[in-house]
Amino acid sequence: MNSLPVKRFSHVNWSGVVLFALGFWLSASLLLDCLIIPGLLTSGMMNQDGFASAGYLIFGTFNHVELICSALVLTGCLVLNYQKTQTVGNLDKYVFAAICLVAIALTYTYFLTPQMSSLGLSLNNFSNLQTGVDSMGMMHMVYWVLEIIKIVVGTTVLSKFYRNSCTLG
Repeated sequence: MNSLPVKRFSHVNWSGVVLFALGFWLSASLLLDCLIIPGLLTSGMMNQDGFASAGYLIFGTFNHVELICSALVLTGCLVLNYQKTQTVGNLDKYVFAAICLVAIALTYTYFLTPQMSSLGLSLNNFSNLQTGVDSMGMMHMVYWVLEIIKIVVGTTVLSKFYRNSCTLG
């Protein structure tokens, strides 16, 4: 039984949606990683008392935007894989890549950002913040590894959809 008719999704350009979501997401990630984070490091803001709460606000908001973009990419890949059109072909590996992108966004949103912010938050003015330096370094390493994976996987999916959009017309 076919519960999702193919004609119902034909008026939405899902390749365009995936291209826009990935382009916006990857460019915003690169802007954050290459401009904002180094700017915060060089300005000394990361040594300020209120940085943990400000960082949680900045990165928490961006992580929710990442969730929306990754959900759009996964939805587009699933719809196009369901349609099995002649122009896009078999997208099973791109559906898996989109699932990986969603998993990375979920890891950022619900694990890394809250944990890193809580390690930087000083609830006792008399305590020393040096106790979480080792775990913070490990979380930064996990963040950068996931970020590299996200950029590589996202660029691969973006190039596939871009190549297909160029050959359509």
